[in-house]
Amino acid sequence: MTQTEFHLTFEQQVKRCEETLLNKAKEYTGNSPDRLSAFKTAAALQECTPERALAGMMAKHIISIYDMCFSEQESYDQSIWNEKITDTLNYLFLLNALVREEGAHE
Repeated sequence: MTQTEFHLTFEQQVKRCEETLLNKAKEYTGNSPDRLSAFKTAAALQECTPERALAGMMAKHIISIYDMCFSEQESYDQSIWNEKITDTLNYLFLLNALVREEGAHE
């Protein structure tokens, strides 16, 4: 893959991440103005930190990617890879937001 092809792949991935985060915002926050409210609610239910709640949710996506990488199946459709990779990256973006928010309150 050339540098140009890689840059295009990167830009396309970032765009997919942004579109997914925008589309899912209402689904996961309801009417709350707090974009991270789902993780805070999950944390309260599980009596843990929002970061730990997010990590638990993200684990499902990491395991799915791991399973695909080590599967005996020859290949997966690109759309499946895109979905799994996008979901995992978005959890990392959301984790970054949680960590930044926590740091701002210290």
